Amino acid sequence: MLRTYGRFALRRTGQAIVVVLLAYLFTFVVISILPGDPVTSTLRNPDNGFTEDDIARIVAYYGLDQPWWVQLGSSLGRFVVGDLGVSLRSNLPVSGLVLDALGSTLSLAAAALLVAVVLAVAIAYGTQFLPPRWGQGVLRSLPSLFLSVPNFVIGLLLIHVFAFGLGLFSMIDTETPWGTFFAAVALGIPVSAQLAEVLIASLDHESRQEYVAVARSRGLRSGALFLRHLVKPSALPTVTVLALIVGELLGGALITEAIFGRVGIGTLVESAVASQDLPVLQAVVSLAAVVFVVVNLLADLAYPLLDPRVAVGRSGRPVSVAPRDEPTTPLREEVSIV
Repeated sequence: MLRTYGRFALRRTGQAIVVVLLAYLFTFVVISILPGDPVTSTLRNPDNGFTEDDIARIVAYYGLDQPWWVQLGSSLGRFVVGDLGVSLRSNLPVSGLVLDALGSTLSLAAAALLVAVVLAVAIAYGTQFLPPRWGQGVLRSLPSLFLSVPNFVIGLLLIHVFAFGLGLFSMIDTETPWGTFFAAVALGIPVSAQLAEVLIASLDHESRQEYVAVARSRGLRSGALFLRHLVKPSALPTVTVLALIVGELLGGALITEAIFGRVGIGTLVESAVASQDLPVLQAVVSLAAVVFVVVNLLADLAYPLLDPRVAVGRSGRPVSVAPRDEPTTPLREEVSIV
């Protein structure tokens, strides 16, 4: 089993690396064909203060006087070793600029993800164990309500009530714990809707199984039944959705940062777009692709661990899940991780 899982993990990791490189290639090509000349618009802009020696050094570094395929080769080589280049606007390493802004964005996205998971689990738990009037009515309608309200509307309401009304945080300094919390709530509420919908559907399916009826007949309490028997078999589709919403978290974080006045990747992107700082734009897009691919890779690697009924085929992906009352039957030319 361990050998089979190891081959599966190595194959998926290799595929993820290829996807990241293709994403970088696509980003480079798209940015290269955009209208505008970065040398004329940025390097030779008197406001940026570049000397002729600085311009010559940057042009030679990026190969801007070379054909695009030569630029692509040198750019891809630098990316593989972790060199993201030099900003055309500030003449500073792009990796330093991204790292300075990344901390705030990652803390916001991580806090929003935590808020979304806690909220989704609480709603899903209530739909199973609260009285039907609340569990079947009010709670089941909350995901639709959360999904229909944009995060910037939620953010403005939170700012109006908790910043201007109650004074829990100041809009001058939103990097405080309270400021980060309410920004995470604004970002996490719409995301929690998707998680809650999938988790509720999975719990509804599992709660109709015979083993749940047996556990209830033995007097198992609601909390123990939820944690011991319902969460794990319901986690597989939830993990899938969780991996897919990472892109939404990153995109929503940029909007939330603008609303709450936080300095992060959103501010860096806005500045790079305004000044046509192409290396910074390419670095941010490539970073988003890396984060998205890594999270989805972790989700794929977690499938067989969460549910041993998942069969892993030669394609390198989990391909089948047997019903609970049937043994796992691998498809042709597949190996079951059991």
